[in-house]
Amino acid sequence: MEIFSLRSSQSLLFKNNTNNNAKSPKTADIVIEPKPTRDQGSFQIQNFDSRQAIDFTAVSAGELRNYARQGFDSGLIDQNTFAAISEPLPMHAIDPLGNVIDLSNVTDGTSFNYLDYYKNQLQIAMSIGDPNEVQTLESVVGFLAGED
Repeated sequence: MEIFSLRSSQSLLFKNNTNNNAKSPKTADIVIEPKPTRDQGSFQIQNFDSRQAIDFTAVSAGELRNYARQGFDSGLIDQNTFAAISEPLPMHAIDPLGNVIDLSNVTDGTSFNYLDYYKNQLQIAMSIGDPNEVQTLESVVGFLAGED
């Protein structure tokens, strides 16, 4: 009996390569069951084409990462944008006026205004003149604002 890892490099190619989509006799008996439905209060993104209005002024870090993961998987955002959205917030940040903002109380389950935060960081990056950071933050803000 052979045991195959579910995290092999071939599994990454499975989605993109139609030639590898043929069922193997070794995997014919494996059935993937759909996820159980969640209650209505849960955060769910099901259709990126409709661009459902997500309120990024009051969303938790976990929900933001989930949304970013789905955007990355569907090709709406690139790897740099996904990485910028997924990294945790710093303990302190600076707003465009130079005031220090305490972000130490923002946890994974805390609602936070990510749209304004990234807009402020974009404004700071533009004033400093870091083109790579500006490009990444423009992509993040565009994604959060629902722009294509």
